[in-house]
Amino acid sequence: MESLPTTVAEGLAARLEELTNTAKSLAQPLSEEQFWSRPFPFGNSFGHLALHLTGNLNYYIGAEMAGTGYVRDRPREFSETARPGKEETMRRLQEAVELTARTIRAQSESDWSKDYTASGALKVKNRFQMMLRCTSHFDHHVGQMQYLCFALAKAGGDF
Repeated sequence: MESLPTTVAEGLAARLEELTNTAKSLAQPLSEEQFWSRPFPFGNSFGHLALHLTGNLNYYIGAEMAGTGYVRDRPREFSETARPGKEETMRRLQEAVELTARTIRAQSESDWSKDYTASGALKVKNRFQMMLRCTSHFDHHVGQMQYLCFALAKAGGDF
């Protein structure tokens, strides 16, 4: 029988990996233009959401828990004009998820309740809460990616 910390770690890591596979499947048929287009004046492109998720995980988990030294530029995640290619963007997202999954799986029983503070992590008290927040945040944005693909298809994108 698995311990509760192992069950929690496997559940969170597996969910992030599932969501990443969904995002990669959604991105695959998109052209570079579709990947960076904003079908709604109030929203983001698929590419900018991928940059944002990458920055989120690299900062909150990578820099603050795994000690990677990552420096985040959150506003640029939504405004990047020197857009990397779709494949590069998705590769970086995959790497951020792999780092996050390794970090989650490496937590000892006492690590989960360690105090956690970081810029922008309001009302987060411990590592478990931050990892849960990052996972649910990722889920939220994958839902937006799904809707963007629906909107692009409806607008005439043939994929």
